[in-house]
Parts: sequence; structure tokens; C-alpha cells
Amino acid sequence: PPPAAARSAGAWCGVRRRCQRLLYWVPVLFISSILCWSYYAYVTQLCLLTMTNIGEKVVCLVAYHIFFMLFVWSYWKTIFTLPMNPSKEFHLSYSDKESLEREPRGESQQEVLRRAAKDLPIYTRTMSGAIRYCDRCHLVKPDRCHHCSVCDKCILKMDHHCPWVNNCVGFSNYKFFLLFLAYSLLYCLFIAATDLQYFIKFWTNGLPDTQAKFHIMFLFFAAAMFSVSLSSLFGYHCRLVSKNKSTLEVFRAPIFRHRTDKNGFSLGFSKNLRQVFGDEKKYWLLPVFSSLGDGCSFPTCLVNQDPEQASTPGGLNSASKNENHLFPAKPLRDSQSHLLTDTPSWSETSAEAEKDKAGMSNPALTMENET
Repeated sequence: PPPAAARSAGAWCGVRRRCQRLLYWVPVLFISSILCWSYYAYVTQLCLLTMTNIGEKVVCLVAYHIFFMLFVWSYWKTIFTLPMNPSKEFHLSYSDKESLEREPRGESQQEVLRRAAKDLPIYTRTMSGAIRYCDRCHLVKPDRCHHCSVCDKCILKMDHHCPWVNNCVGFSNYKFFLLFLAYSLLYCLFIAATDLQYFIKFWTNGLPDTQAKFHIMFLFFAAAMFSVSLSSLFGYHCRLVSKNKSTLEVFRAPIFRHRTDKNGFSLGFSKNLRQVFGDEKKYWLLPVFSSLGDGCSFPTCLVNQDPEQASTPGGLNSASKNENHLFPAKPLRDSQSHLLTDTPSWSETSAEAEKDKAGMSNPALTMENET
């Protein structure tokens, strides 16, 4: 197109993207407005103007502000914690990108991807057995990593994109998201429980005819309604944590080199819980990052069997805790995860010995773009 038309189209696309970004904040603004109104309705209208017992008033105000602070803190962290993206080791080099674009689809492209992924802790595959490659980010996807179409980037251990927080929920903020659900549920249950007696008085004409009556009524309805929805959502994610699954993995089980295993990342309840909340229990209830690992590699139950797990034949284990993401130039099949033992070590074996130990060679890899 002519330069003027191209500039006009580019400007229109820029305006449209900005409008979309603003619209994405609407659910967050809705939750924030409900939260601000609930604070006014509970603190001012219910506690200060309606409650007559000083002891009840003090206890309710202190407990309310504790729940309110934890709710807002965890919600803030969920919204503004940036999702983690794959480290530079997973990005194709300039020469590999050129080779991938230059070669026709087939064995040549397979070889490029094979060469790029041979030293990386990657053991999940696409349905066709190909290395998981993102043609938008130009990287080999780490295990449990997925491309978010809203954020337009690959997210480590992506669970889902949540419109209520306008952010991807993944490795960096999954703990915050769980705490946000927990504290918002406790917040709603506390309001509903302490507001119940005044809600009953509203229907029995036991309250004076003031503006507080309507705030008390709607406060109870809102708290009860959100409690029902939040309890089901929180229960669902608690089940995911106990099984060490993400929402995406529920709908599409991870495919390992040898076979599909929907429980391939499950290490037993206690270790699954520690993988999200960390080893130090003093941080479990606080919205501070304490999850184990680097988000790029994860231990599995397919090697080094967890005594809490039923025996699962065959498979692979991966773990890398190096903060610089300098993965060793050898397969991670024999690695010992921090979650499985206390002494991480790498076994020095040749490629032939690894092949014999696995019992089969890697499947022929075909490139498959996956979003």
C-alpha cells in the first residue's frame, strides 16, 4: 500500500490496541469498585453507625481490616507480578532461526530443533512427538510453558489468563492467585457471618429506617453470592495443587517422550504443596514469592519414584535450580531433584548408555507450531 495508507493503518492498529488494553482493565475496576463500596458499607454503615455494642464493634473492625489487608495485598500481587518468560537458553540463536526459515519442513527442520533442544531440560512433546516450538516467540518451549494469545508471549507454567486480574496466572504468581482466592473467600464469609443478624433485623423491621438498611441488605447479598462462586473456584484450584496440575493440563494431559501421563508431574500431596508454597511454612500464608524451582524445569514421578506415588513405569525426571539457567550439556534423565532428594547430582553417562537406559530412542521429531 502507499506510505500514507500504511501509516494510517498502523495508527488505527495502535489505537485499537490501546482501546483493547483499556477494556482489559474493566473487570479489575469492577472488582475494585465493589471492594471500595464494601469497605464503606461495612466499616461506616454497619460497624460505626449500626452496631451499638462497643466490644462487637472493635472486634469486627480489627478482624475486618486484617482480612481486607490480606485480600488487597494478594490481589495486588496477582495483578502486578509480571509473568515469567523462558530464559535466553530456550530462544533459538540467530543462525538457528535462519536455518529454520530457510529449510523446508522435514528432516532438516527436525535437525535444527533437535540441535537447539539437545542440552535443555525438555521432556514433554506435542501430540505428534515433536519438540514444542513457538513460532511467534521463536523459542523451544520449556515443559509446562504455553503461549498466551492475550499477552502474546510464552508464559512459564501457564495456568490460564484471568480477566479478573488482567494478567496471566503462571509460575511467578500462581501462589498469589491462590491466596487471592483464599482471602477473598474468607473476606466474603466474614462479612456474611457478621452481617447476618442485621440482615435478619432488616426483614423483621428491627433496624431504624436509615440509609444503612440498604447497605446492610446489599452487603449480605453480595458477600453470599461471591462466597458461593469463590468457594467452587478455590476448591478447584486446591485440587489442582494437590495433583500438581495446571488448568491447561487438565484439558490436555502432558505428553512425555514415551507416552501421555496426566499425573506425570505429581510427586505426592506434600511435595506438590511445597512446589507451589515452598519449604518455609512461615511464608505460606503471605503473598511473597516462595515457590520452588525456576519455572523452566520440573521434577516428575516417572523416575526416582516418590513413595507417596503409585509405581509408574518408565519416564523422565528433570530439575534445574541454577539461577543463571546454565543447563548442563547432557540429558537430565538421571538428575536428582531438590524435591526428591537432598543432594542434587548429575550422572556422567554417554549418549549410548542413556539410550540403553531409557529402553528406546527418542521418537522422530517433527516441528509442530503450537499456541
